[in-house]
Amino acid sequence: MKLAEALIERADLQKRVEQLKQRMLNYAKVQEGETPPEDPKELGKELLLDVNRLNTLVKQISRTNHETNYDEKWTLGDALIERDMIGKKREIYSDLAAEASLKQDRYSRTEIKYITPFNVRDLQKKVDELSKRYREVDTRIQELNWRTDLKDQA
Repeated sequence: MKLAEALIERADLQKRVEQLKQRMLNYAKVQEGETPPEDPKELGKELLLDVNRLNTLVKQISRTNHETNYDEKWTLGDALIERDMIGKKREIYSDLAAEASLKQDRYSRTEIKYITPFNVRDLQKKVDELSKRYREVDTRIQELNWRTDLKDQA
């Protein structure tokens, strides 16, 4: 199985686990004398099987990320962290640029005038640079996900 396939399965399992949990919670209490449409005990068995599969899969994905080279200095795990931090920086600069570029209308000279200490053009340029870097790192990660075989659990 390729790493990308395992990531898709992990996402599906995470959704299924949450859905099974909700279905079980829906039938945690039923009115005396009534039978729930689904057997909560059977749902619990399914839930445990899925959680165990998810546990195995997450460990294999983690092992694969930490044993797969992204480039000469990073593992795939390092690249994932780098991509997330680039995304966080991009979000900060983008929010700052949006806030700094808000125009405030004044209706009289007595109203407070606000100015920004930031150069919005420079902030937007930084957002664009970070977006480009994010795309480059993400594209390489996606490529590796489809080329890399999932490692066995230790």
